[in-house]
Amino acid sequence: MATTTHSVSPHEAKKVIKVGFLLLDHFTMIALASSIEPLRMANQLSAEELYSWQLISEDGQPLSASDGLSLTPDFSIANAPELDLIIVVGGLDITRAFTAKQVSWLQQKARKGVHLGSICTGAYVLAHAGLLDGYNCSVHWECLTALQERFPKVNCNNLLFSIDRNRITSSGGNAPMDMFLTMIARQHGAKLSNAVSDMFICERIRTESDQQRMPLRQLNNGGGCKPKLVDVIQLMENNLEEPIELDEMATFVDVSRRQIERMFHKYLDCSPSRYYLRLRLDRARQLLKQSNMSIVEISTACGFISTPHFSRCYRKHLGISPRDERKMAWSHVDLVPVATTANEAGDFVYMAHASSALNSAHAEPSYGSVAI
Repeated sequence: MATTTHSVSPHEAKKVIKVGFLLLDHFTMIALASSIEPLRMANQLSAEELYSWQLISEDGQPLSASDGLSLTPDFSIANAPELDLIIVVGGLDITRAFTAKQVSWLQQKARKGVHLGSICTGAYVLAHAGLLDGYNCSVHWECLTALQERFPKVNCNNLLFSIDRNRITSSGGNAPMDMFLTMIARQHGAKLSNAVSDMFICERIRTESDQQRMPLRQLNNGGGCKPKLVDVIQLMENNLEEPIELDEMATFVDVSRRQIERMFHKYLDCSPSRYYLRLRLDRARQLLKQSNMSIVEISTACGFISTPHFSRCYRKHLGISPRDERKMAWSHVDLVPVATTANEAGDFVYMAHASSALNSAHAEPSYGSVAI
């Protein structure tokens, strides 16, 4: 459960903290709900309005989430009220989901001393605005590589969330709930935060030291990986630019080379070298789709000895050349029309949200990456 933090004075406890959520195109609904619901429940359980929240978009017009559902914001950025905290709600295709007007608005709010934060992939926008330089930052694992390469002044990490002075940043999924529960504990005490957690059947409030579970560790078909195997994978993940030899990894984790090979074949059905290569290729795929780095730069950043070698490996294992991968990701092709139905009067009845969401996800680095 959450640790007890400093006590809160009665005056502080009665102050309504005004939170604004800046929605970007194709934002992630689960991250937004995981942020707002703890605030709602804190008000309900305390019988006080401790928090208020508003939805904001650039022009105040409805926006579609990554699941195809649409929300109507309360305000545009031009008429948004004064806020204590602004959270950038990211989602799909984050490198192209924001505008210069939104960045300028965030910079203006930062100059006025407003606290800023982000959920899911929203940290990329804050970093682009120069508002995370020198700050610890958490972001959804899928966006982490692009953010690290593009904004080296940001202290990126693989944690679920980070609270660093006047910046709070969270990865995706339900991790924002843990971040806001931690914020509630600091502002109004652990008792309230724990009560909110209980209402949401939350087994425990994860802390700032909890790491995201990287998806590549789930390739063992649901079986529990050996701790030593996870250690080896962590070494690989942390040394993509300059790959380390298997014998050296064996020394680091204090097992034999042969034991490592057996674990990889048993739990991941492949050799350590093949798995390591796939990690590097997956990182390259993210950079091709999310950054403007050249193919030569990407080849170096992912530990390949030469660009031709990188291209050969990429085509062999992913079935497409790096150049064609980039063209497909950055070409603004028209989406497949979304099916709708109507009644006899021609009134709109149904939108195929699932089809819309799938079409919108085509350019994502994770699209089609899981074999079923």
